[in-house]
This record gives sequence, structure tokens and C-alpha cells, in this order.
Amino acid sequence: MPNLFNQALTQLKKAASLGVVDPKALEALEFPDRTLNFTIPVRMDDGATRFFEGYRVQHSSLRGPYKGGIRYAPVVSESEMKALAFWMTVKCAIADIPYGGAKGGVKVDPKKLSEGELERLTRGFTRALCRFIGPWQDVPAPDVNTNAKIMAWLLDEYEILTGEHAPAVVTGKPIPLGGSQGREAATGEGGAIVLDQYVKDHGMDPKKMTVAVQGFGNVGYAMAKALHARGYKIVGLADSRNGVRDDNGRGKEPGMDPFHILQEKQEKGMISGCYCKGSVCDCEHYKKISPEQLLVMDVDIIVPAAVENVITEKNAKKIKAKIVCEMANGPTTPEADTILERRGITVLPDVLANMGGVTVSYFEWAQNIQGVSWSAAEVETRLKEKMLASYRVVRDIARERKVSFRTAAYLLALARLEAAMRAKGVIK
Repeated sequence: MPNLFNQALTQLKKAASLGVVDPKALEALEFPDRTLNFTIPVRMDDGATRFFEGYRVQHSSLRGPYKGGIRYAPVVSESEMKALAFWMTVKCAIADIPYGGAKGGVKVDPKKLSEGELERLTRGFTRALCRFIGPWQDVPAPDVNTNAKIMAWLLDEYEILTGEHAPAVVTGKPIPLGGSQGREAATGEGGAIVLDQYVKDHGMDPKKMTVAVQGFGNVGYAMAKALHARGYKIVGLADSRNGVRDDNGRGKEPGMDPFHILQEKQEKGMISGCYCKGSVCDCEHYKKISPEQLLVMDVDIIVPAAVENVITEKNAKKIKAKIVCEMANGPTTPEADTILERRGITVLPDVLANMGGVTVSYFEWAQNIQGVSWSAAEVETRLKEKMLASYRVVRDIARERKVSFRTAAYLLALARLEAAMRAKGVIK
């Protein structure tokens, strides 16, 4: 498996080579502040004790407390955690919110655990993390295979251990425990805001744009739903195993409604080769495809919203879309990035496009700190303002410097991080 952290640093160094960046600032970002490894003993339902490997990488606290998700996945590595923590540092700087980057994970297949085992694992991980997290130190959040319920267990265990009421120690919580309106759909909604503004900037009509989304978890579904609501034609959807292609949606038909695809998946456990609305199913115009085939569909926009490294030098030359909106972290390798740029394909990078999640996490944290609760409309308005402000700064840098959106985003992040280093005296 490629070293994901090295890939992240390649993106950073490419941008740094085009800007006036202090070499010491660049060097400081190449090393996380702290890397934590844990062994977590868990009593299983059968009475046996299993040991799970856990990580937390705290990359940078230059601009505020560490911030980043916790994932439960069969493949979790230190390199992956370091890359994701680094990207979060960059993302928070682009969003101009007072956080640094972190990431955590446990090597486990949560689908093979009972709910009781999952809760005991989460509480065990929280006990290991307790000294290193806190509202002003490090604020975890949900990520792959974790959710509001798991964050509630983490919060409860932390408060038991510390004896303090501390809702701001974690975001992505259930609303009754201080969670924020709009948090669950924030990443997808934020990506739709960025993509929609880019489309409008270039005089394109959303209702004539076809979209394929790879990844149908929380982010992919929320993104597809938000684009569908804006009039884009969703003609391809895929989860980790299967996908469906709409051969009818390229004409006058409106394309697929992601809500109905989600209903089918929940009922059948998979995305099938049909498209159903209630009891009416069309199996003639909808074809079963693989997640890999979805990326090379003949569409205007592809949205990789699943995992890293799905666009590589092997398939970058086959991509037909003119816009790639990255909703997963690190879905495009540096080699593929070069190919796409050479082919004139616009990539709206992950560190810009998917920052809606951490932005609304920041809103949740701010509400908890202040002891207030914002309405869904207020969260939506604030999210749109933040996403558009960041997009416009990155867009203007890209135009002025004649560079890609990714390079422009990194130049912005570098400038803000270097300014923080100088203000703190880290560099002179």
C-alpha cells in the first residue's frame, strides 16, 4: 500500500515550490506533534478478551486545539492517520477556523462486533485517550464506521473519568447531548455548495450537468441528495461493492433520486441494477456497474466520496468527466493529479470541497463552549458563508497564480500556518 503521508507531503511540497515559503515552516509541517499508539483490551460477549490496536495522531496545534475524526476499520495504519491528521491541519487553515489537525482510529471490523462489544471498545479507547483529549486540547469526531451513538459513548466515558460536564470534548454527538443541527449532512452539503459555485462561475447550467458519485455512505449520500435538490442529474451511484448507472437520465429525464436508491439499499443490503420508486421498478434503463467503472463513466462530474487512492495513474487517462469533486480524503494520487491537470480536468480538492464537516463541527464546539443552540437555518447560513468565502479565496489565488485549485488551496493554508508560526515565535 502506498505511504499516504508521503503522498500528502508531495502535495504540500508542490505548492511550496511555487510560493515564498520559509523552509523552516515547511519542515515544521512534515512532523506531527505527537503520535500515540494504544493496545485496547476488550471483554467479548463470549467472555474472552481480545486486544485491538488504536491510534491518535495530533499533527499541529498552531491555530487551536487538535481536531479530527475517529474511524473503525479493518485497515488502519500510522501512515494513514498521519496523512489524515495533516490534511485536517490544512483543511482548518483553509476554512480559517481555530483548530489544528488530528486523526484517530482502531483496527477493527465493527460489523463483526455486537453493540455491547462496540461500546466496550469505544469506552476502552476513551480511557486510553483521556489524558490527551479535551475541549481545549483535542476534540474528536465521527469518521468512517463511527457515528453519533459512538460519540455519545466517548463523551459519557470521558465525563465519568474526569468528573466534569464537557460536551465540547467531542463533536458529531446526538442533538440531546449538545450536538448541532445540520452536522450529519454538513460534509456533503458543503461539497455541493463549492461545486455549485464553480459551475455557476463558469456559466454552466446545473440542470444540464450529469453526475456520478462513488461512495454511498453518509458523505456520498448527502452530496448526491444536495446536488439532486439543486437540479443536477445523478446518473451513477455506487457503494463499496456495487453501483447502478442510469442510461435514461442523460435525456429529458431528471436522473435518479438518491433517497430512493438509499431505500433500496436499506431493504436489499446493496445497490441493485434496478431503480425503484415504491413498488414501481425500472430494470431496463438502469445497469449494474462496479465502483471502478463508475469513475470512468461519460458524465460531466465525478464525485469520489469513498476512500483514498481510487484515482490513480492507471485510470486517470480514462476519466471522461471535466470536473472531479473530491469528497473522500486523498482519493487522487499525485501521479494521477498531474495527468488530470495536463488533460484540463478541474479537480476541486478534498481540503476545500469536504471541509463542511469540520466547519459544522466547529459550530457545534462553539455552541457547546457558549452554552447556546443554533437553529438549522442558522447553521445552514453560516456553513454557506464559510464554504463560499474559502472557495472564493482559493479560486482567486488559482486565477492569479495560474495554478490548480489544489495548489492554490495549499498556498493559502501555508500562508496562514506560517503566519501562526511567526506570531508564536516558532520561526523568526
